[in-house]
Formats: sequence, structure tokens, C-alpha cells
Amino acid sequence: MDKKLGFGCMRLPMVNGEVAKEEFIKMIDYFMAHGFNYFDTAHGYIEGKSEEAIRECLTKRYKREEYILTNKLTGKYFTKEEDIRPFFEQQLAICGVTYFDYYLMHAQNRDVYEKFKECHAYEVASSLKKEGKIKHLGLSFHDKAFVLEKILSEQKDVEVVQIQLNYLDYDDEIVESRKCLEVCQKYHKPVIVMEPVKGGALVNIEEEAKKIFQDLNGKMSCASYAIRFAASEKGVFKVLSGMSNLEQMIDNVSYMEDFKPLEKEEYDSIKKVVNILKKKDLIPCTACRYCTEGCPMKILIPDLFNCYNRKLQFNDFDIDRYNKITSKSGKASSCIKCGQCEKICPQKIKIREMLEKVADTFE
Repeated sequence: MDKKLGFGCMRLPMVNGEVAKEEFIKMIDYFMAHGFNYFDTAHGYIEGKSEEAIRECLTKRYKREEYILTNKLTGKYFTKEEDIRPFFEQQLAICGVTYFDYYLMHAQNRDVYEKFKECHAYEVASSLKKEGKIKHLGLSFHDKAFVLEKILSEQKDVEVVQIQLNYLDYDDEIVESRKCLEVCQKYHKPVIVMEPVKGGALVNIEEEAKKIFQDLNGKMSCASYAIRFAASEKGVFKVLSGMSNLEQMIDNVSYMEDFKPLEKEEYDSIKKVVNILKKKDLIPCTACRYCTEGCPMKILIPDLFNCYNRKLQFNDFDIDRYNKITSKSGKASSCIKCGQCEKICPQKIKIREMLEKVADTFE
């Protein structure tokens, strides 16, 4: 049986703004040695450095048939149909491969999907599949379940769907993880899970919640329950983990190498943890960093949200960290309310409103 853990390459180990390639190689080798081989990237991850690191650390060092590589077509990199094929060929070259095992129409929502339709992106991708340059065509999704149903009813060539799914967002009215999963099940589409630990938010949970998991099994990490929750859902064939050091890799592999679905007692504990976390009213940021790319004030929004959440979770009022983050970038109060960040945020966070809270707290 294929192993369910995939290596999400959006949060790689970094040193001075560059991918720490020696650490990344150690992680890849450990991953492969334990029978895992699925890697996920996109052109915009780490400002283009993810694809380059995959070429240097993975594709140059392993035979092509030994790994599975997923890449994505992102809307910001094309304006018309004629742009798509050259961009795709560029991605192949950067990654050092002649085909992608999976190619996903990236970050689909109602508006993005309309652009992809206008530019015939799905048709171009289907042609690339016929040429053997794509083995499987899919999409990654950030919107309401009814939008996903519309896409799947119209795009018959889609084989797999990547959705955000974790125990905190499972019944969330904005993310609609469960409802999106049910749409995939209805259309018999295998599911790839992203954000199973919600950008690390389900790893660094507060002590009261952490104790529930410790009392259940003191040897298992908080991350283990989140990743196994996603992997236990019907129709899920791969769960991506954005591991950024070897320690995280070793932990993930320890419980996914011989994966066992969650048992009732574990589900009951997760419900208790959800109740605790929801009371804190944290900003549901996953640190995907899409919001920072075009911010005219260069505000490091996820980092400031992390400061705010840490104060709520752990009563950690770290003004020095806040000042260090904003010493070379915009403060929360620098926001000019242009709204560009909110248009691209997969979590549909009211970022402008939240930045006012951060400013009130730290400034």
C-alpha cells in the first residue's frame, strides 16, 4: 500500500534567506529511505527557491522513477492561454524533469476559476497530459464546497483534488473542510490534504490542550494527531506535511510509516482540544505568505499574526520580537487598507481588521 505522507516543499529549512540544502538533502534521504516518495511544490513557493532546491537536492540525485513530483499552475504567472505552455516548460526545466506526476490548477476559487476558464488552462493541461508531460491532472482548492462542486461537474479531466483539511477547520463555516471532502467523495476524486497542522498552529498548542494528548499517549506528538486525523478520512490518499527540519521529518515518519487510523478515544480527545482552541479566538493564519508578496507597505503579516496569537495562547507578550520583525518592514499600523491581501488569502481572513487588533496590542 502506498504510504500516505507527502513532503510539502513550501516551508523548507532556511538559512539567511536561502534553502539550507544540506539539511534538505538529509530530510529527503531519510524520507526516501523509509519508503516515502511524494514531493509537492509550486513556482511561487519560497520566491521560486523551492523548485530550484528540488532540482539540486532531489531530481539530480535520484532516478526519475524513484519519486513522485507534483507542481502547479498558478494564476499570477499567466495572463492569456499562450502564456501557459512556456511557463509549464520553464517549470520542468527548473525542476530538472521531463514530466510531472501530478499537475494541479493552483488555488482555485470562484474568481480564479473564471480566469482559468477564460484562458483555457484546463484544456492546455489536458493536452500536456496527452503528450505525456503530465501523468495526472488535478486542482488545489480554497473556497466553498458549492464552488468545488461546480468545478468538478464542469472539468471532467480532473483526477485528484487537493483541499485544506484539519481537525480545527473540519466544520469551519469559512473553510468547509468536511463539506469539500464530501464533494470529492461524491465525484469519486482521491484527495490530497494540505495544511493538516494548519501551518504549525496544531503543533504549538497551549498547555491545557497539549495535556489532553499527553494523557492519551505521552509518546505521540501533537502533530501526530493532526496528521493522522487527516489521513484517517475516507478518500484521502496523501497528506502533505510542510516539514522544515529533520526533527519534524523523523517525527512524521515515525507514525506514518506504519499508519494506523485514529481510534474512538483519540477522536474524543481531539474534540476536547478543538473546544479549547476555539475559545481562544486565534487569527486562523497558516503562514502560507501569499499575502506578503504584493503588500505595498511590505508588512510581514503572518509574522505579526503569530505574535498576536502567541499572546492569546501563551500570554507571551514579546514586544521585542514584534519590534525586531517590524524594524525592516511595515508595522501593523502601516496598513493602508488596500485589501490586496484579503483577495488572495486562502483562509478568507479579514486581514485589515486583524492588523488593527495587532496594532492596538503591540503599538
